[in-house]
Amino acid sequence: MKRRQFLQVAGGGLAASAVAAPAIAQTSPSVKWRLTASWPKSLDTLYGGCEYFAKRVAEITDNKFQIQTFAAGEIVPGLQVLDAVQNGTVEMGNTALYYYFGKNPAFTFGTALPFGLNSRQMISWFRHGGGEEMMNDLLKEYNAIGFASANTGAQMGGWFRKEINTIDDIKGLKFRVGGFAGTILARVGAIPQQLAAGDIYPALEKGTIDAAEWVGPYDDEKLGFVKVAKHYYYPGWWEGSGQSHNIMNIAKWNELPKSYQSAIITASNDTWVWTTSKYDAVNPPAMKRLVAAGALLHAFPQPVLEACYKAATDIYTELSATNPHFKKMYESLVPFRNDGYAWLQVAELGFDSFQIRMRTRA
Repeated sequence: MKRRQFLQVAGGGLAASAVAAPAIAQTSPSVKWRLTASWPKSLDTLYGGCEYFAKRVAEITDNKFQIQTFAAGEIVPGLQVLDAVQNGTVEMGNTALYYYFGKNPAFTFGTALPFGLNSRQMISWFRHGGGEEMMNDLLKEYNAIGFASANTGAQMGGWFRKEINTIDDIKGLKFRVGGFAGTILARVGAIPQQLAAGDIYPALEKGTIDAAEWVGPYDDEKLGFVKVAKHYYYPGWWEGSGQSHNIMNIAKWNELPKSYQSAIITASNDTWVWTTSKYDAVNPPAMKRLVAAGALLHAFPQPVLEACYKAATDIYTELSATNPHFKKMYESLVPFRNDGYAWLQVAELGFDSFQIRMRTRA
């Protein structure tokens, strides 16, 4: 190629690059969103997960996509996040979908179906078992789309002023419990109360409620429950997996470049791992501190668990007969759960059981 021809080609290439650069830049606009959460700032794993998520989105998009986080009550109360997203008050929120079971009982599948899945099964069902698609079919009726973004693992059963020995001890108990579990507890005689995190301690201290559950040792220690109720029960059968969601106003979601949508999904996945792994790191020492502070650990008696399990199964049958969303998710989840436990009891349970027996011999 002659020198003059080469320069013409090279010049044309440089000119094309110069023209293309602004076009590429235009695909990465500066976007600012607001995220309202269901959690107070004192819960540095749940609310901290929101901050971590916003940081990851900014990193992935070279700081072009900025999401400002707000704790419960700063924009809307903690239990009104879905409403704020649906109405466009904010572009997105972070919440536990089971708070909205009053709108549709099927929302409980987004956080935890009582006697449902553990955390590993939950993310597996959502990502590979159709759970995410079914939940978004429900969310679109509320102008929203969502992705799993945190998980607490199996939760504790809560703090009680008195011991629970039989199912009769549940009757008449004013119990703060999140989401759909209250429907089951009401069936066995309890009086469920749904309160946001910051309202639980004052109600327990004043005797407005008799018992309360939240998450587990680390968060429960921060909320101070051991000071006003000593009997600490496990497991939280209503939350074998406590999952939260990032939910977005669907119109705002559709306005985003595909790369920014991918950033939200990627950062949500990262945050799921971050929160779950953090809880597994901070709960063991917190449990030791709570016991030292006077917490009395109890397992729920087997007859109490079985009575609640039967009540739950009866309610699921009733809801499946009248609610198409609930029926579809329930019929998907149950065989997924049963097959999952058939597998987990082999290698996983065998390994864990041996490790527990050997832990004091090292």
